[in-house]
Amino acid sequence: MSHAPDKDLDGAQQPVSYADADAEPQRQLVSSEFSNDASTISSFTSEASIPGPSSNSTTLSPPLNIYNITFNQDSGCFAAGSDRGFRIYNCSPFREIFRREFENGGGIGVVQMLFRCNILALVGGGSEPQYPLNKVMIWDDHQGRCIGELSFKSDVKSVRLRRDRIVVILLQKIFVYNFADLKLLHQIETIINPKGLCEVSHMAGSMVLVCPGLQKGQVRIEHYATKRTKFFMAHNSRIACFALTNDGRLLATASSKGTLVRIFNALDGTLLQEVRRGADRAEIYSLAFSSGGQWLAVSSDKGTVHVFSLKVDSGSMGIERSSSEPQTFGPPATSSLSFIKGVLPKYFSSEWSVARFRIQEGSQYIVAFGHEKDTVVIVGIDGSVYRCQFDPVVGGEMTQLEYVNFLEAEAVF
Repeated sequence: MSHAPDKDLDGAQQPVSYADADAEPQRQLVSSEFSNDASTISSFTSEASIPGPSSNSTTLSPPLNIYNITFNQDSGCFAAGSDRGFRIYNCSPFREIFRREFENGGGIGVVQMLFRCNILALVGGGSEPQYPLNKVMIWDDHQGRCIGELSFKSDVKSVRLRRDRIVVILLQKIFVYNFADLKLLHQIETIINPKGLCEVSHMAGSMVLVCPGLQKGQVRIEHYATKRTKFFMAHNSRIACFALTNDGRLLATASSKGTLVRIFNALDGTLLQEVRRGADRAEIYSLAFSSGGQWLAVSSDKGTVHVFSLKVDSGSMGIERSSSEPQTFGPPATSSLSFIKGVLPKYFSSEWSVARFRIQEGSQYIVAFGHEKDTVVIVGIDGSVYRCQFDPVVGGEMTQLEYVNFLEAEAVF
């Protein structure tokens, strides 16, 4: 069953009713309450409509253990899943939007926002999970409860949301659902994928989905508009991280070595550019494109966030750059020894980052480009939030504009 969709403040139609499904491969209704309960989706931008936290959040409690941090689709907000529930924050200006803390356990291992609306996808996590690890719960924060669920035969590794689709990633399978009625649309088999790697485009229109292929280092791209599937080898070692532009045209990949990042044309798998993070092996935590596709940010366990200049021909790619982004490609980022390219190893002719920012080595951080010009937002699992600015012409060390610890932010009531 379904109802006419409502609209959020972003102007796009949104689904408003949900039904439970058994995803491998049957779909079944668990409770008619979920399919008949219409949930109006509205924006988080109005604080008046945001419910306060549960009463137990006002008392002193042990330090919070953070299991998961994710940006929303436009990087204007981020969500944190913890051993007691989840919290949502605005990036700039920084503020806590709301929190939900559960009694009797409450661990949330995955929390995914749907732009800035009150609908989220949750998966339990930790030693005392709030929900089973094999279920995706559709949470409506206006009602303060789950209005639907998707059940699986194995643990859910991650979830991706579009306004029209829910993508659920398991260890070796990916399921694509219609958001309006939770109908299963597509199943994809992958190589073992413990990180739940998968990215989808977010612009209105047909979806582009990127995931690991069936062998080490292989990428699979699904173009739903043309019903085409593209496989290609991105690295010799296993894929460690993906990023996809919102329009689904550019793809960035990093391998488990963590030294090189490659940028591909997602339409045909053509390698467009290769940049070097460093010489030592590193674990890449996140990759992020700027809104116009001119810059790429990379965070790793080496304690440095890098920003690279992308020299993609936007004309040939059909990509429109944001008018707010400078058209310069920044300072030369190749090694000074590139004149002896072909004599010395490839390392010496590599393209290096334009700008850098130092953070705590070994701690996990994710990065995204801010809504202000030439800024990045860096969020750590330790609660750190940095907002930094880089010089697109001079490059070098970024300027720290703001630092807060989101674990210490005041609750919204």
